[in-house]
Amino acid sequence: MKKSKKGVHKYIAFFDANENGGYTVTVPSLPGLVTEGKDLEHSRSMAKDAIKCYIEGLKIANEPVPVEQETAQLRISELV
Repeated sequence: MKKSKKGVHKYIAFFDANENGGYTVTVPSLPGLVTEGKDLEHSRSMAKDAIKCYIEGLKIANEPVPVEQETAQLRISELV
């Protein structure tokens, strides 16, 4: 998680094409957060809302807001 001066939290989200023609969104730093949308724009909007609700829930429960760890996404291929 990165937090700007105004308290805006920034997270890396993964958008995976799903069988319905839309996208399933996960945020590795926020365990259990999964949402989806009908296209990338809708999925991004849904993800923003889900992140906001997730963080609000943590604050209500007096739980710490997770700190995003450095991530890497690598494509590994192996000849078979």
